[in-house]
Amino acid sequence: MCRSTLLIILLLVSACKKDAGPQQQSPEVPVTQVLQQRIDLTQDFVGQTYGGSDIEIRARVQGWLLESHFTEGSEVKKGQLLYTIDPLPYQVKVDQARGQLAEADAMLVKSKNDLDRIKPLAEMNAVSQRELVAAQGQYDASVARKKAMTASLENAQIELGYCHITSPIDGTIGISKADAGDFVGGINLLVLNTVSSINSMRVRFSISEREYLTFRKRILAGEKINSEAKLILADGTMHPDAGHLNAANREIDPTTGTLTLEAIFPNKEKILRPGQFARVRMVVETLPNALMVPQRAVTELQGTYQVYVVDKENKLQIKVVDAGARYGENWIIRSGLEPTDRVALVGNAAIRVNSVITPVTAKADSTKR
Repeated sequence: MCRSTLLIILLLVSACKKDAGPQQQSPEVPVTQVLQQRIDLTQDFVGQTYGGSDIEIRARVQGWLLESHFTEGSEVKKGQLLYTIDPLPYQVKVDQARGQLAEADAMLVKSKNDLDRIKPLAEMNAVSQRELVAAQGQYDASVARKKAMTASLENAQIELGYCHITSPIDGTIGISKADAGDFVGGINLLVLNTVSSINSMRVRFSISEREYLTFRKRILAGEKINSEAKLILADGTMHPDAGHLNAANREIDPTTGTLTLEAIFPNKEKILRPGQFARVRMVVETLPNALMVPQRAVTELQGTYQVYVVDKENKLQIKVVDAGARYGENWIIRSGLEPTDRVALVGNAAIRVNSVITPVTAKADSTKR
């Protein structure tokens, strides 16, 4: 071979080596294992607090309010005197009733003596039968009058007792809505005050009719319902004591389509007061073996949810999944994935199906924020 021909071959080989670019490498993509664990799905409901007992204090008789005997906002004991209504008119009624009872007693004694005197005479036919019947009737009327006067005196004494208003329970009393000198009671059904027992608090909240039906079907299916409740206060903090579901209303409110539920919470530190708004957090569903993937691993296209999975050859494949609720940074997958699957966190990267990737292990976060 001549030297010129050999030179041409060498030049061609050198040119081919320059034209060949660097070898293309597989892109690195974060990959994580499908997470499987027990999950308690919770839901928050807006509620309002009530005392364990909220008793309205009203005047049972009408009159002028003379005095209050407590410090507003303080603790009161059962039977403690709270208000005094002017007792003078009711004391007069008691005195009148006593006088009428004494008069009825005197009439009863007289009619009894008359009957005792006439009975033997009637047996001897010394007086007519008509006089005996009249004496017996007078005696019976006197007995009835005494009973009526006795009841009248008792009623007057009860009304007099109502002039001293006492606390029906141990609890915390509020700010008075009536002052000394106000006319209370009767037609004026003014609530003087409210005494609340706050050692434990009731929180009422509502669920929709659809939520009620789902809840009821789960019970009928034999599922054990978790009745524990937690309370989130207005400042975002959690009430230190957990509560439990206590009662449900008998009916669905036709104006709102909701059912009122009630949970009860201990209140050892007296943090809660009646009238507060708070969120009740309850477990609405328990998934013993839930599958989860990070939210950025799920893409949605016209209502269809898809996940990129990595096969044994490190190729990307698409699986259509049934995405459930979100749990922290993850998405619960109800169907479409297996616990052994690896999912790729592709994000917005333009990577096609069947593309070979270089997996980079990413740790899944199972905590709920």
